[in-house]
Amino acid sequence: MPRSYLKMDEARDAAEMKHLLASRIRRRKEEIQNYLLERRAEVNKRIRYRRHIFQNYLKTTVNVPSPNQKDLQDHVPIPADPDWWERVVMAEFGPDDWLDKFHITRDIFFLLITKLKPQLEQVYIQESGQTITLERCVAMTLMRLSTSTEYCFISELFAVSISTVCQCVREVCEAIILLLKPLYMQLPADRELEENAKQFHDLWGFPHCIGVIDSLYIPIQMPSTENEDCWNPRGSHSVVLQGVVNAHGTFCDVCSGFTGSTDDMIILQSSELWTMAEQGGLCPQPPKELMGQPLGFLLLGDAGYSLQTWLLKCYPPSPNLTSQQETFNAHLTHCFKVINHAFQHLKARWQCLHNRNDSNLDLVSKMAVACCILHNICNVHNVPFKEEWIEALSQNECPQPTDVSTVYIDDPNAEAVRSLLCNYFELQQQSSTADLSTTTSLVLPTAAEPPLVDSNGTA
Repeated sequence: MPRSYLKMDEARDAAEMKHLLASRIRRRKEEIQNYLLERRAEVNKRIRYRRHIFQNYLKTTVNVPSPNQKDLQDHVPIPADPDWWERVVMAEFGPDDWLDKFHITRDIFFLLITKLKPQLEQVYIQESGQTITLERCVAMTLMRLSTSTEYCFISELFAVSISTVCQCVREVCEAIILLLKPLYMQLPADRELEENAKQFHDLWGFPHCIGVIDSLYIPIQMPSTENEDCWNPRGSHSVVLQGVVNAHGTFCDVCSGFTGSTDDMIILQSSELWTMAEQGGLCPQPPKELMGQPLGFLLLGDAGYSLQTWLLKCYPPSPNLTSQQETFNAHLTHCFKVINHAFQHLKARWQCLHNRNDSNLDLVSKMAVACCILHNICNVHNVPFKEEWIEALSQNECPQPTDVSTVYIDDPNAEAVRSLLCNYFELQQQSSTADLSTTTSLVLPTAAEPPLVDSNGTA
């Protein structure tokens, strides 16, 4: 057959294959879109049902209207003696008092004052024309963040109006994010990635990994304007905080401000971390190797994320999983302890993230980021942590929504990375088994040895 006919056949076959692949991709996209529509419809159906039940419950109870901020401001008495801060806190508080009321030490308090002074010498309250010192502003903010104390009670303690407390909390949180985030929370630079990966491997046994990513749902009061997006999969209102922690449970990246119904992947794709990773920021040059294969640095996530060459998750549960895949899942699940522990301590020390927050959505987001920065500061300076704070979490339980498997398309090259890690853990397991058997074979049975005795002849 002439060569020209062969080329025509190959071109025709290639065109048919291209058409077939295009049609399959189109059908796959349609299936995913239909699945998303069905899922959203089901979620909205459940939300409507739960809201119906909630409305019926309200009708059966005595409906006492909650006072608005102005009503509280008018009716909450302001103490005649405004010296509680100077006379009691500054003069009489001991170390335990500082931890109980502010969940930090006196030294860390004044460290914050020093760091925030370039941004906030004092806060001017335009409504009343008064100025609040930076020390009092930071103290009010810390009390609100750490103990979730109501605004009206803080206003009584510090002899200011509720609106003044709100303004101080907002401005101090903004200053913490502006001035302290560059110092205490940064994505690792090129020279730091390798050190982070080494620490993670030493502490958690997962190679090339620099951290774990997960989301924390912060419970909030029902927004004043009806907003269905705030409903999370459990049917309650929340704001989502997405964080990445390193091997020591310190946050290196956070993304907040998304409503409870937002998918984990949408939050990730909106973050600085996604931009960095997609631009090759986690792939050093020259690339590091694992078992002779070039491999960049990795993050570990849960089922809510799609599989990427730099973001790995467990294999979905299945009776058909191989032993290598099950071993991989066990190692990855073990590493999630570090972020679970970090979130637990974050909520325990800064309880505004655990108790139902009645601030507006924008302020809740800023409070969440500020709390993560303060969490890092406490880690760096070894600020004492009280276990009783964790006990307080169990007394006011706000359960997190269950992880939902993502419907976003995985990176087709990512499975090769996950398979490489499966082979790595299999070889590690075989090596440890071989070492154990070698050690056992060297211990030969011998006659019973006489007991050791000391110089006095005592056994």
